[in-house]
Amino acid sequence: MTSGAPADFRHVPVLLERIVDLLAPSLAEPGSVVLDATLGLGGHAEALLAACPNARLIGLDRDREALALAGERLAAYGDRVRGVHAVYDEVPAVLADLGVARAQAVLFDLGVSSLQLDDGGRGFAYRFDGPLDMRMDQSRGESAADLLATADAAELTRILRNYGEERFAARIARAILTQRAVRPITTSAELVQLLTATIPAASQRTGGHPGKRTFQALRIAVNDELRVWERALPAAIDALAVGGRIAVLSYHSLEDRITKTVLASGARSSAPVGLPVELPEHRPYLRLLTRGAEEASAAEQARNSRSASVRLRAAERLRETKGTR
Repeated sequence: MTSGAPADFRHVPVLLERIVDLLAPSLAEPGSVVLDATLGLGGHAEALLAACPNARLIGLDRDREALALAGERLAAYGDRVRGVHAVYDEVPAVLADLGVARAQAVLFDLGVSSLQLDDGGRGFAYRFDGPLDMRMDQSRGESAADLLATADAAELTRILRNYGEERFAARIARAILTQRAVRPITTSAELVQLLTATIPAASQRTGGHPGKRTFQALRIAVNDELRVWERALPAAIDALAVGGRIAVLSYHSLEDRITKTVLASGARSSAPVGLPVELPEHRPYLRLLTRGAEEASAAEQARNSRSASVRLRAAERLRETKGTR
């Protein structure tokens, strides 16, 4: 995939047919709204628009370049598409601004996009050298280089351990502080060199690329991904119409754990133990559409390596809940 190529060439959507199968039943009526809260390069959006001719799409992304490329890809659908520059925890405000009371389907495809991974200038990928940025929205916030230059050892250790599940977090944090005392770490190649020198060779032979966990952890921290996701998922469920459906594609265990907890909670009765009659407000407000987390098939993983870690969960909204807009 080459930078500058059209969006449909640069992006292979994960679990595309399954996403359409899950969401299309709620998009049959005229005026139905599908909210793609992580539009990316528009692959899932394009398939949903083609399969659901009565639906219109609102696509959110914090990356302006992704929005522009997706807009080109979806131009043939005209006024059925509305792109919005926003982070996915801003769903309620976006829908209110557009005068949309409810969405009939919501999709989240979490994590880093093909566009970001394949552009060495964004700093997301350890296999390319470039400025150590990692911001999904380059118009705001501090970069990964800024974080490495200012965080103390305890904070760096926490980030690497919690967000990257890196067993050598403390050792790497100390190495970063030692290195930045000499000169700042500003490129992905410099960080990879430090990690290669710091992580024991035996672990590198069995644990994959030495940059994998650290780059993931820094990206999550720079973009505040987990806290944003903790806010975004309940807000999206709240915006979902009764009978509407939500699907979430996660790519690491921390995201998936949040997804599992929120969806499972909505699919359980909240009635106190021993209550003789279940009151309506205690009944489940979600119905799970997937049994556990679904994975990509072996065939899809062979075609698209980025599908190897995906976990898909989906649910249907059964009833209104107290506090719903």
